Amino acid sequence: MKKRVTLTFPKRAVQIPITYLLAKDFNVAANIIRAQVAPNQVGKLVVELSGDIDRLDEAVEWMRSNSITVSKTLGEILIDEDRCVHCGLCTGVCPTQALTLSPETYELTFTQRRCIVCEQCIPTCPVEAISTNL
Repeated sequence: MKKRVTLTFPKRAVQIPITYLLAKDFNVAANIIRAQVAPNQVGKLVVELSGDIDRLDEAVEWMRSNSITVSKTLGEILIDEDRCVHCGLCTGVCPTQALTLSPETYELTFTQRRCIVCEQCIPTCPVEAISTNL
């Protein structure tokens, strides 16, 4: 099972090696999608957790017991259809092929369920039609 979550760390918990402990103690893999962590500051990680459902639930409870806020990630890539010129540059950097050009119409197609919100497409867009709401 997979869950995409946002972890918010209080200042005192930023030093905890979360991804290591999730793997070691719970057999849960944590794919870091986005990170904003610095010493003595509130930290945020957007991660995709994968593993057995029971172990995932145990891991989430353990994180909460260590004062780490765990919330469902609602962030997503947004495409401004009015600005997009369907040049296809973003398709070349998309690691999951969530962004593709239709072979019939040569228009950009975005498959949200494939997107991991890595944000590689954002700086690639020459007309700044791609953004995120994270």
